[in-house]
Amino acid sequence: MKRLFWACALLLVTVLARAQVPQPPEIAARQYLLLDLASGQVLAEREADTPADPASLTKLMTAYIVFDAIKAKKLSLEQEVPVSTRAWAERKGGGSLMFIDTTMRPKVDELLKGMIVQSGNDASVALAEAVAGSLDAFVALMNRQAQAWGLKNTRFRNVTGLTEAGHQSTARDIATLAARVIADHPDFYAYYSIRQYSYNNIRQDNRNMLLGRDPAVDGMKTGYTESAGYCLVASAVRDLPNGKRRLLSVVMGATSRDARAAESQKLMNWGWQAWDAVRLFDAGKPVAAVPVWKGTVAQASLGVGSGAVFVTVPRGEGTKLRTLIERTDPLVAPLAQGQRVGTIKVVNAAGAPLATLPLQVLEPVPLAGMLGRAWDALRLWIQ
Repeated sequence: MKRLFWACALLLVTVLARAQVPQPPEIAARQYLLLDLASGQVLAEREADTPADPASLTKLMTAYIVFDAIKAKKLSLEQEVPVSTRAWAERKGGGSLMFIDTTMRPKVDELLKGMIVQSGNDASVALAEAVAGSLDAFVALMNRQAQAWGLKNTRFRNVTGLTEAGHQSTARDIATLAARVIADHPDFYAYYSIRQYSYNNIRQDNRNMLLGRDPAVDGMKTGYTESAGYCLVASAVRDLPNGKRRLLSVVMGATSRDARAAESQKLMNWGWQAWDAVRLFDAGKPVAAVPVWKGTVAQASLGVGSGAVFVTVPRGEGTKLRTLIERTDPLVAPLAQGQRVGTIKVVNAAGAPLATLPLQVLEPVPLAGMLGRAWDALRLWIQ
């Protein structure tokens, strides 16, 4: 009976905990994930680690590698790129095109717009060849980058996203990739907000329908193949009293263009309405001032490292958060700036952990002179 009592009690606690978490709406897609980039928390997901055909979402990685090359000055936006017969041959592949041919020398900037706005497979091939010399070499760069990020379920076989055996990713991996594009290459992110682009007198609209429907949506990428279904990565940002908040949704395997847009919109609307992003700490601002021994000052300022710290909680739960500080005592000089001396834990009203952050020294504390060190050594011994 005692075992039955505790089993029932544990089940009740689990049910109550789940009841406090907002339940997402029904999303008509095979896989999806909603990520709050302010806190890094996943708010909703389904089959997010199931490998699937990523279609043209692949071009997020293609673009990332090109952005890296421009940043490293291996390419420039104004550089003209010859169009190879391999790039021109994409016209026979049945996918999206920028419509370039071997008589043209488009600039890198134009090819990026053709790849991102028009989802041009020919533009993707031309850029890959310009960066790495061959498609095989460029695909190797894509896979090395995926491995460096720990994307264990992602394998690239081409730069365009056309269906090929072994070419796969997941909603979670795609979300990680899209988040890295936003974080690592903010200067290039504006390409994803362009609503239409004309090249060689051929105008094409961006297939991300949310760019015209929701003023908060400012990117990112669509995809479609017969095996992948209709896919969309959408990113939206809002200015809130405590700072900017960005949501990123990944929807894969929807049934139509309209469906992928509608389901992405539904998912993000739920993210805005059901969750709050709470700003906990600002970068460089002290969380605590604690005694320090054998140093030139009596106290050390402790806080978090770089960047403001957010957590995402169910709407209205922000005032119930608690912050717990665990630190290694005594603190003895010298202390270096950025040195970890403990942990900050953020828990909700039920005591469940939401975030664990390193507690760091904000300003260096040099070693005191011989007399000061001797005096503090005596005080420590007495304690």
